[in-house]
Amino acid sequence: MTTTECTPLPCGSWPSVVDVDALLKAGTGLSSVGVDGDDVYWLESRPELDGRTVLVRLRDGRATDATPTDASVRSRVQEYGGGTWHARDGIVAWCNDSDGAVHVIEDGADRAITGTNRDLRFAGLRVDAARRLVLAVREDHRAADEAVTTVVALDLDGDNGDGGRVLAEGSDFYAHPELSDGGRLAWVEWSHPNMPWDGSRIMVLDLAEDGTGELRQVAGGDEISVLHPRWAGEDLVFMSDETGFWNPWILRGDDTRQQLLSSDKDFCRPLWVLPNDLYAAHGRTLVTFCYDDARARVCLLDLDGGEPRWVEGTFADVDSIAAGPAGIFLNVDHADRHAQILRLDPSTMQTTAVQEAASSQPAPEWVSRPESVWFEGRHGRSQAWYYPPANPQACLPEGELAPMIVNTHGGPTGMAPGIYRTDFQFWTSRGFAVLDVNYSGSAGFGRAYRNRLYGTWGIADVDDCVDAVQAIVERRLADPRRIVIQGGSAGGYTTLQALVVSDVFAAGVSRYGIGDLETLVTDTHKFESRYPFLLVAPYPEGRQVYLDRSPIHHVDRLSSPMLILQGLDDKVVPPNQAESMAQAVRAKKLPVALILFEGEGHGFRKQSTRRAVVEAQLSFFSQLFGFTPADEVPRLEVENLA
Repeated sequence: MTTTECTPLPCGSWPSVVDVDALLKAGTGLSSVGVDGDDVYWLESRPELDGRTVLVRLRDGRATDATPTDASVRSRVQEYGGGTWHARDGIVAWCNDSDGAVHVIEDGADRAITGTNRDLRFAGLRVDAARRLVLAVREDHRAADEAVTTVVALDLDGDNGDGGRVLAEGSDFYAHPELSDGGRLAWVEWSHPNMPWDGSRIMVLDLAEDGTGELRQVAGGDEISVLHPRWAGEDLVFMSDETGFWNPWILRGDDTRQQLLSSDKDFCRPLWVLPNDLYAAHGRTLVTFCYDDARARVCLLDLDGGEPRWVEGTFADVDSIAAGPAGIFLNVDHADRHAQILRLDPSTMQTTAVQEAASSQPAPEWVSRPESVWFEGRHGRSQAWYYPPANPQACLPEGELAPMIVNTHGGPTGMAPGIYRTDFQFWTSRGFAVLDVNYSGSAGFGRAYRNRLYGTWGIADVDDCVDAVQAIVERRLADPRRIVIQGGSAGGYTTLQALVVSDVFAAGVSRYGIGDLETLVTDTHKFESRYPFLLVAPYPEGRQVYLDRSPIHHVDRLSSPMLILQGLDDKVVPPNQAESMAQAVRAKKLPVALILFEGEGHGFRKQSTRRAVVEAQLSFFSQLFGFTPADEVPRLEVENLA
């Protein structure tokens, strides 16, 4: 093995094995692993198909597509979807975004069991083969005001043109319908202004043949978040944060409640999407995971008592867990390589790979491994992930510090796990550092950490990003003159707000970011329409607070160039926000570039869009910081750039 000396080169100009093509092709998105008998299923989001999502089945060691080639497995309930497929006893139910219908695969044939009325949306699917039903969360947009959400039963053999038979109604939102073999139906419900991570209830209905029965609340409340009910026989397992952290609990058949494990770690994530696969019962063993220093640790819990057994080591994150006759399967992210689906042997606690997100990846010396950084901020102790520059062929010129991209995750009740992200590796292999901040309000650290953002959105998150930068700069890990901030959706709001209330950042990149907070309560979808009441202030009585914290109204304070990227079909953040923000920056004679993408919503899926975004950002940074990229990319037209 030979060692070569690195060549000092200006940051940004380093040649990299992670070029634009490699970034776009890097890794199939793996999610939602499940088991039905001896078959194992999972979802694959394929970059070469513009992000179209396919259900894959592993049978007899061979993986094949289970869904048709012209379909995409996706739901638009709550705009974010999830819970788009389920299989039991050889029957597979799935949501087809191509025609808006729920489909069923049975005896090798695929058929729709609902109409294609896109005003009726379904998610959270659960097959009950014995009763010939598919349970679902239904979102009905035929109403004049906001959509009506219910739990419904779809008949596998009948006409569901009207959207199925309603089993639960009256609350604003529903999730995770689960039916026991004994006929007890459980679900999660909550109502405005709460989000499901604020206060929710688990309800159980003893379901009679005619759809009636005794209804009772078994867990949760207005200030307790309970999520993910799953039946283990006639025992009901669920997650509750009544102790301040989402821990596993059980409601036994005799109605006694017990905390399965008491821990100051979260065993759950916020409910943004509707799959119910964060843990699984394997016989009388619960296979679950928790976040420890923002890393995922997997453990096995005996439902009848005993100490937890932990899988050795940690993962960067766990997407989903499944168990059944085929075994125990984990869909995991790593810190230093692409995601995998693993089989876990409960006797040895060892894992073996079943599916890889990518067939190849950069050699280890090209990989930037995230380092957990804790810092004391103005709103408490907070965590971030620092990805250092990594390139075996190039290095920093003597005396030069690396430019740094600060990433602000979405939500804002989201989380930045320290996972291998090819988009981060694209930048670190070119000489940039990346800082991914778990600001106040982030998940994975308990309720108190999440609640720090309530009433302070636009303040605490921005302060935490600034304080995180200061901690990194003090360690001489980044050039304070070349710090840029980027984010999408709620992270885009934090990005925009940071640019108008601080002078730390040399530039900003907003992807479908929120510039006008007021539109979040006047022009957005049902799921998040009251969310700002908690994050900002009640509306309309608190309208002035919205105006005070909306970047669009304070562009006079802005002194940094901006790149603004927006989908024209976005229902969460209307495109006029991006246009208004760009116009305001333009009027101030600051450098700005606005790119609007047709056919894109809240998040970019098309390969052509993703290419344009990466190339625009690289060209934008090269013009701002005066380097020549090693990649040949189109020159972005930046207005007002001297």
